[in-house]
Amino acid sequence: MTTTATFNPADPLDIDALLSEEEIAVRDTVRKFCADRVEPHIATWFEEGSLPTARELARELGRIGVLGMHLEGYGCAGMSAVSYGLACLELEACDSGLRSLVSVQGSLAMYAIWAYGSEEQKNHWLPRMAAGEAIGCFGLTEPDHGSDPGSMITTARRDGSDWILNGRKMWITNGSIADVAVVWARTEEGIRGFLVPAGTPGFSAPEIKHKLSLRASVTSELVLDDVRLPADAILPKAEGLRAPLSCLSEARYGIVWGAMGAARSAFEAALEYSKTRTQFGRPIAGFQLTQAKLADMALELHKGLLLALHLGRRKDAHGLHPAQVSFGKLNNVREALQICRTARTILGANGISLEYPVIRHMTNLESVLTYEGTSEIHALVLGRALTGIAAFQ
Repeated sequence: MTTTATFNPADPLDIDALLSEEEIAVRDTVRKFCADRVEPHIATWFEEGSLPTARELARELGRIGVLGMHLEGYGCAGMSAVSYGLACLELEACDSGLRSLVSVQGSLAMYAIWAYGSEEQKNHWLPRMAAGEAIGCFGLTEPDHGSDPGSMITTARRDGSDWILNGRKMWITNGSIADVAVVWARTEEGIRGFLVPAGTPGFSAPEIKHKLSLRASVTSELVLDDVRLPADAILPKAEGLRAPLSCLSEARYGIVWGAMGAARSAFEAALEYSKTRTQFGRPIAGFQLTQAKLADMALELHKGLLLALHLGRRKDAHGLHPAQVSFGKLNNVREALQICRTARTILGANGISLEYPVIRHMTNLESVLTYEGTSEIHALVLGRALTGIAAFQ
């Protein structure tokens, strides 16, 4: 029996054949944007520890339709979960900080308003946020409460018809450049969400410095000292911890794809380097140990892409259980980090140079590994789903 099958090293499992023309067009649009607008500068921004054109980038990302692209109405593109995932893949193949900007804007801040806000809140914020004219952030994590957000100490108390907020939030992407912060606080009725516009008296967002990961990203602390908000600042449909956790599930889904983008970039750099770097009279790609590394990296990369695509199709058709999102984040971030570490060994000393993307992706993924749910927490989520027994306490 004859076969016409071919092997494409860039797509060994023919995953592209599983994508629609529209999905490929979305992917290619985001890939071109990253290549033209960000990649020439990203190593410098990372080295300098800044994202100097964040607001300009947000507007440009809004013009290509990726901010809140999986949401319906209010100026949002209403694209599929798979299309959104492919956008995250390309954004993080450029840099995790860029994907974080988009994820926090669309899957955390915009999604919280879209899912739990009033019509007035949606109409006021979402069209401008989709266009990149307004930037949002999401304040859940606190200095002493990360994996256990239910123990938050940020409070909101009633004062007549107003609310008074006090507390601190930590490790907040987009915080210092945000026009609005979605802040979660403890009230007498339980945990509620509030919209805090920038410039509100008592509210500040100092930027966190001295990071060695996600350096091309704005990361901030949110400080709330007797912040007075009107009654209509509360998200009316968000009651209890379930609301912010549902927002996190949206963002974690994007990470399932995004981590594979970082892994792909590192793998491609190692593959190309191995074919041009000569030792002992021949390219190191010709040595068995190098080929074994490349084969293992390709296996985990494309298995991870298949997992992301499967979860995306399930999300579009039926929605995802939080444990399925944990499955994807736990596996794909862990394997992406290992791919980057292996790629670094192939590049040798050059593996720590910003002339190549590998060390940048590797250090970025150290943050992705623990934000929006540590590996340990996602393992426990899966453990609870498998056994029916919660082991968090």
